[in-house]
Amino acid sequence: MGREKIVIFWFRRDLRLADNAGLYHALKSGFKVLPIFIFDTDILDKLNDKADARITFIYKELVAIKKELEEKHSTSLLVLHGKPDQVWENLIKDYSVTEVYTNHDYEPYAIKRDSDLKCFFEKNQIKFKTFKDQCIFEKDEVLKDDGKPYVVFTPFKNKYLAKLRPFHYKAYPTEKYSENFLKIEPCILPGLNNLGFQESKIPFPNKEYKSILKDYGHDRDFPAMDATSHISVHLRFGTVSIRELVATALAQKSSVWLSELIWRDFYFTILYHFPHSATASFRKEYAQIKWRNNETEFKAWCEGKTGYPMVDAGMRQLNQTGFMHNRVRMVVASFLTKHLLVDWRWGEHYFAEKLLDYELSSNVGGWQWAAGSGVDAAPYFRIFNPHEQLKKFDKDLKYIKKWIPEFDDVFKYPKPIVDHKMARERCLKTYREALKK
Repeated sequence: MGREKIVIFWFRRDLRLADNAGLYHALKSGFKVLPIFIFDTDILDKLNDKADARITFIYKELVAIKKELEEKHSTSLLVLHGKPDQVWENLIKDYSVTEVYTNHDYEPYAIKRDSDLKCFFEKNQIKFKTFKDQCIFEKDEVLKDDGKPYVVFTPFKNKYLAKLRPFHYKAYPTEKYSENFLKIEPCILPGLNNLGFQESKIPFPNKEYKSILKDYGHDRDFPAMDATSHISVHLRFGTVSIRELVATALAQKSSVWLSELIWRDFYFTILYHFPHSATASFRKEYAQIKWRNNETEFKAWCEGKTGYPMVDAGMRQLNQTGFMHNRVRMVVASFLTKHLLVDWRWGEHYFAEKLLDYELSSNVGGWQWAAGSGVDAAPYFRIFNPHEQLKKFDKDLKYIKKWIPEFDDVFKYPKPIVDHKMARERCLKTYREALKK
C-alpha cells in the first residue's frame, strides 16, 4: 500500500454527504480524504436487543452512503468494528494519516472517548479536528448577559433567536470539493450478523417533513392525527442537517416547530454545562424523593397494561414502533414518576432501549421535566390527569383503539392499577416531605 499522506473523515452522528461540516473541512484540507465509520463495541456490547432497530437504521444509511461514494466519487466507505482506540491503532499502520476530521459529540461517553483519542493522535503527530454540526448553537454560544448558562427555556430561546443569522443555517457545500476523496476500490461492508446483530423489522420514517409544518402548531398535540414530523430519528443520526431544518422552519414561518428544534439545542447546552444531570437530578433537592419503585407496577407500565388508556397506548406504540407521540411521552412520564412514584431514571433507561430517536440530553431533559427535578421543569404539583388528557387530545379514541384493540372488552383490558386521586395525594405528600429536607 502506498504511503500517500491522507486525512480521514470519521462519520458518527452525521450520516450524510451533503451539508456536513466536518466532511466539508476535510475535503478542503489539501489532502485526499478517506471516509470511515466505526461500529464501536464499547457501545454495541451494552445493547441487549440483538435486533435493535437503531443498528439496522445505521447499517442501511451506511449502505446508502457507500453506494453513493462508489457511484459518484470513485471511492468507498471503510466500515470498521471494534474498540475505537484499537481501530485507530490499526488504521495509522495501514495509512499515512496526517489529520483526522469529525464532528462534535456532546454525550459524556463521547467526550471522554474523543479526549483519550486526542492524546493518542498527538503522540502520533496527527491533528484531530472536530466541528459543530448537529446543532445551531453549542456550549458557550448562548449565555446570559452575566456569562452563565440559561436554565430556563424561554430566555434561552429569545437569545437564540436574537443571535440567529442566515450564516448559522447556511449549508456547507461539500459537493464542490468531492474530487478530493481518496480513490479506492469498493470496500467490503461487514454483515449485521458479523456485528452480532440481526435485521429489525421495525419500519423507519422517511425524510418528508415539510407537508406537516403548515398546521403543526395546532395538530401536533393530537396523537391520532399523526401530525408530527417523524424527523427526529434522522436528526439523531444526522441523516438530515439541522441547518436545513431551521432554514425550512423559518421559510415556512413554522415558529412552533422551530421552537422544538431550539429545545434540542437547549438540552445539549444543559448537558454540556451540567454533566451531572445525565444521571442525577439537575435540581439536587429532588434527590431526597423516596421512590416506591414497585417492579410489578413498572412492568405493567412497560407493557402498556396500567388500565390508563393513553399511557398504555403510548407504551404499546413505543414497544412496536420505536416511536411515541410527544404529547403522550409527557403523559406516560408523568404517570410513572408521579402516579407510581417510580424513579425517573427507570423510565429514562427504558426509553433509551426502545426509542429510535433516543438522544441522551433530550431524553434526560424530558424525563426530569416530567419528574419536576430538571431545568425549567413542570412544578412538582403539576400532575397530568391521564383521563383529562385523553378527553382533550383523543376524545374519539382513535389513537387508543389503534394501539389497544381489546379496549372495549372489559374482560381483556385491565382495570387501573392505581386510583388517580389517591396517587395524586400520595405524590404530593412524598414530594413535599422530600423538599422539606
